[in-house]
Amino acid sequence: MRIDLRYGRGVLPLTLPGDADVTVVRKPVMPLLADPHAAIASALDQPVGTRPLVEIARGASTACIAICDITRPVPNHLFLRPMIERLLAAGIPATGITVLIATGLHRPNEGEELAELIGDPSVLDTVRVENHFARDDAAHVDLGRTETRGTVVRIDRRFVEADIRIATGLVEPHFMAGYSGGRKVIAPGLAHAETITTFHSSRFMADLAAVNCNFVGNPLHEEQLEIVKLVGGALALNTIIDEDRNLSFVNFGEILQSHHEAVDFVREFCEVSVPRQFSTVVTSAAGYPLDKTYYQTVKGMVGAMDILAPGGELIIVSECSEGMGSPEFVESQRRLVELGPKAFLESILKKSHASIDEWQTQMQLKPMAIGGITLCTTGLNPDDHSLTGVRVVNSLDEAVAESVSRGSVSRGSVSRGNGVSRGDGSIAVIPEGPYVVPFFREPVSAAT
Repeated sequence: MRIDLRYGRGVLPLTLPGDADVTVVRKPVMPLLADPHAAIASALDQPVGTRPLVEIARGASTACIAICDITRPVPNHLFLRPMIERLLAAGIPATGITVLIATGLHRPNEGEELAELIGDPSVLDTVRVENHFARDDAAHVDLGRTETRGTVVRIDRRFVEADIRIATGLVEPHFMAGYSGGRKVIAPGLAHAETITTFHSSRFMADLAAVNCNFVGNPLHEEQLEIVKLVGGALALNTIIDEDRNLSFVNFGEILQSHHEAVDFVREFCEVSVPRQFSTVVTSAAGYPLDKTYYQTVKGMVGAMDILAPGGELIIVSECSEGMGSPEFVESQRRLVELGPKAFLESILKKSHASIDEWQTQMQLKPMAIGGITLCTTGLNPDDHSLTGVRVVNSLDEAVAESVSRGSVSRGSVSRGNGVSRGDGSIAVIPEGPYVVPFFREPVSAAT
C-alpha cells in the first residue's frame, strides 16, 4: 500500500504492508467550480450582505486590498485583477489602490517570491504592492483597546485610512483562531507587534477554546471581531480550495457575514469525525508553502493530535526548506530544550505579553503532552535538529515501521475505555495535514 503525503512542492510516499491496520483520513470529495473566473465575477457583483463592489467604490479615492503572505496557497492570481478592474471602473485611480501583504510578524515577500505570490504580472504593473511591517510604529494607527480583554489595537495605517478596505484569503482550519480568513487577515495580519503579542499571549494560547475549528468562547476570535469593529468594518473575499488546490468556493461581501458563510461551507469537509484513536498517526505540514519552516510545521502536529492515543507516536513530514523560522522562534525553542516543557510553560504563563513567536512553541507542547513526536525532514540543518524538541529522522518508512513495531510489542498492555489500546499497532494517515482536522468521537452504543 502506498500513500502520498504532501511534502514541499511534491509528495513523500509512505509504503505500508498490505495487511497493515491503516485508516486514511481525508476530506470528503469537494465540489469544484467549473468556471472559477465566472464564479469570482459573480461573487464581486452579487455579494453577501452589501452592494456590488463597483457600487460601493463609487466616489471613493483610495482602496486597500489585504492579501495573505507566501505561507498560504491563496489563489490571488484568480481574483486580484477582476477586483482591481472594478475599483478602477468605479473611478478610483490606480495610484489610490494598494495591495497590502498581511505578513503579521512574518518576513516580507519580495522579488521572485512576490511575483509568485501575486500570480499576475498585470497587478504588479498597475497598482502598488507593499508589505506590512509589524514593528514599524509610525505605519500603524492606534484605535484604542478592546472592551473585553483590553488588547491594545494598532493596525496598519494604509488599511485603516483607505476608503475601501478589503481582506482576502483562504478559509481553512486554524489551530488557535478556529478558522483562518476574514477577520484574521486584519489581526494579526495587519496588526502592530504589540497587538499581536498581546492576543497571542500564553493565557490566550492556554485557553481551552483557542483550538481548531472552534469560535465559541475562543478568545482570539472574539478579539478579532472587536478589532474589525474598531477598524470601522471591511469587505472580504473568501476562497476555499480542495486537496489539489482547485477552487471549490468563493464569496465576497461584508467581512463577518461572508466569512461565516464560507466557514459553514468548509466545515462539512475539513472537520472529520473519527471513531477511534491510533497508536501511530502520520501526517504532513500540508506541503509548500506551509512546510517551508519548522515554525509552520507545528500546525500539522496540533491538527492531528485529537486522534493520537495517549502514549502513541505522531510522525509528521515537512520539508522545512527555509529551516526553523524566525530568530525569535529559534530562541523560544532553545529555551524549551534547555528548560523542559513544564518549566518552559511555567515561565511564559507569568507574562501578559508573549515574546515574538513564543506562542508556536507553546502550541507544540499540546501534542507533546499526549505522546511522542517524530519529524521526518530533509530541509533542516543537522545543527538545528535538537532545537525542534522532537525526534528527527530522514526515512518516513523506517519511522512508521519502528512505531508500529513498538505498538505491536505492547499490544493490549494499556487498554482504554473504548477498547482501543495505545499499543495496538493501528495507523492513521492524514495526507493533507492541517487542512483537514480529525476529531475523535467515541461511538455511541445502541440502546438495548
